[in-house]
Amino acid sequence: MPSVPVDPRVRRHRVALNLCFAIPGVSLATWVTRTPDVRDGLGASTAEMGLVLFGMSIGSMLGILAAGGLVARHATRPVIIAGMTLVLAGVGVVALGTGASVALLVACGLMFVGAGIGLSEVASNVAGVHVERQMGRPVLPMMHGCYSLGTVVGAGLGVAGAAVDFPVPWHLVIVLALLVAVFAYAIPGLRPGVGGTGTDEAGPVRERRLYLNPRLLLIGVVVFGVTLAEGAATDWLPLLMVDGHDMPAGLGSLVYTGFAATMAAGRFAGGPVVARFGRAKVLGAGALLTAAGIALVSFVDNPATAGCAVLLWGLGTSLGFPLALSAAGESGPDTAARVALTSRIGYVALLAGPPCLGFLGDHNGLRTAMLPVLALMLLAAAVSPATAPRPAPSLPAPRRETAKREEDQPS
Repeated sequence: MPSVPVDPRVRRHRVALNLCFAIPGVSLATWVTRTPDVRDGLGASTAEMGLVLFGMSIGSMLGILAAGGLVARHATRPVIIAGMTLVLAGVGVVALGTGASVALLVACGLMFVGAGIGLSEVASNVAGVHVERQMGRPVLPMMHGCYSLGTVVGAGLGVAGAAVDFPVPWHLVIVLALLVAVFAYAIPGLRPGVGGTGTDEAGPVRERRLYLNPRLLLIGVVVFGVTLAEGAATDWLPLLMVDGHDMPAGLGSLVYTGFAATMAAGRFAGGPVVARFGRAKVLGAGALLTAAGIALVSFVDNPATAGCAVLLWGLGTSLGFPLALSAAGESGPDTAARVALTSRIGYVALLAGPPCLGFLGDHNGLRTAMLPVLALMLLAAAVSPATAPRPAPSLPAPRRETAKREEDQPS
């Protein structure tokens, strides 16, 4: 992307979007790190806790399904604000349900959080693609890096709260107050973004047409592979290290922390790398790096090698989702519809893929269960050239010469 002068309002918009990526990360990680305490407070069994967690999955899918049409009708700003409001309200409801020991209330709160994340992430990604065009350089990797940084901050707060046995409801209330202050600071910087046509240009008919777009389908393959690789690590990596490589539980969690930290570092450092080598090359190299990490974890029976290979896994996966979304937004007209559709493919892989891997791992072991992810990453590397920017159209040489002669003629 060529460098262009940037309006200060665009820079402020970018900062606001960074914060809107970080807020869900903090919220989600805070909840995840306190789930054992929430379970004990509710007196819930593992099966009952699974039903409580199902509330977030339902909310996430509802938010993702609605986001594209809402962005098309109302533009990105109101959808981001609505999503963030749902996230914050959900955290409050979870705090209330935890304090009252009412599992249904906690599930409803998680459904609000999931719906808010689904809405805001799709709208924020659409807005991020628009900001990239305005700034003339990649910014989505850093925005997703802010989400990763938010998860690190939220996890740190959660671990600290659990270590001192701080009451979960008050912990959530304090985090909520901080997030409300951050969001209040971000709102004035949010610009209308794209969409807002008053019509549902991301509706069912339009999306069916996009599903038939060959280039967008190839980008969807990349998105499905990289998000499944990320989801597989998030959901199964500690158990994969413990059950598959006989690591102690604490060391398995530490390996996952290394994965998350490597992903965050890759996203923050990725912008200049993409600007130098190009999106398609970085995506292809990242897919191969992820495949190498998964192969070492699956085939090499050595805990130290597996622990180091996870860092390759995290680094290779880090830029996949944001870069693929950038490619989808530039693949043709109707940016909101294209990014919403591609995001949906990614979130389906993120939400539905890991449970399927768990079923496979229950029968064949988790190391074997990662082999389909390895195959998808090799496929993603093979089709990554489809994510390269299209060259700008130019006039044929004879037409340019004719236009030049017409300009030279006296009027």
